[in-house]
Amino acid sequence: MIRLTAAAALLTMLAGAPADAVGEWRKVGDDARSGVSGLAYEGRTAGGAGVHALVVHDNKRSGQQRLSRLTHRAGSDGVAPITWNGPEPVDLEAIEAIPGMPGEYLALASRGIVYRLKVTGSAAEVLDYSPLPGIGEGDDFESFALVAREGRLAALWADRGAGAERPATLYAAPLTFAPWGQPQFGAPTRRAYLAAYPTGGGTRHISDISVTDSGRIIVSSASDAGDDGPFDSAVSDAGRVTVSAAGRVRVALVAHPTVLGTFPGYKVEAVECLPGTSDALLGTDDENLGGHVRAMPFCGA
Repeated sequence: MIRLTAAAALLTMLAGAPADAVGEWRKVGDDARSGVSGLAYEGRTAGGAGVHALVVHDNKRSGQQRLSRLTHRAGSDGVAPITWNGPEPVDLEAIEAIPGMPGEYLALASRGIVYRLKVTGSAAEVLDYSPLPGIGEGDDFESFALVAREGRLAALWADRGAGAERPATLYAAPLTFAPWGQPQFGAPTRRAYLAAYPTGGGTRHISDISVTDSGRIIVSSASDAGDDGPFDSAVSDAGRVTVSAAGRVRVALVAHPTVLGTFPGYKVEAVECLPGTSDALLGTDDENLGGHVRAMPFCGA
């Protein structure tokens, strides 16, 4: 009876444990130049047991690594550099696959420049680039997501915000491409967002965005006390997005975000819902402490 009671108590404790108590982080970078600032699903590994994802790094100096390929599978992770061919961005923070255009991606720099890329093997070519529309004073972008619905494309991105005085501003706009390839954004809508966790003065309310197959908006939030930490972060359910057949984009944020998991000691800057699954691939940019990845079941219906 004592054993049964103890076992029941343990099961109850595990069922109610926060997400940071489940699974493990795996290190994929050793320093400030190799953290994970953004992730984009690329495809399944041979046999389907793992995934390939593109990783952007927020490096700023010429010649430093901008893009890598992550191979994430049970028991191991590997990172290989990808050569960047074209104008070098400063401070890449997010990347997203373009639906319906195999091998093509949009990568976002913190000041609001979007780079259209073609990735072939171990090289990426810049096809074109464009500024985001409606950039506000002081905006600092760390997040970008694309949504394909009803034959239309829409983009979501956010100024990250800073503590209680500056909520994040979530932007959403229709997206098309000019005949010569340049991304073209429609008029954006704006919504303010405050993270439920963390809540300190250094909180970045939105450090990345991903959208589930059903339209749920999943966001990460993070706090950063400096290049050596301490860090803290969470992933939350922020609301929903819909795109009509006419291309109208509607975002409905919840008044009280549902925290799906908290991650003390880590600065989550990348959230990528993996297509056809309930899993999110998370990545951290822990500055001098490097970068880490793990998968969590945050993207179910």
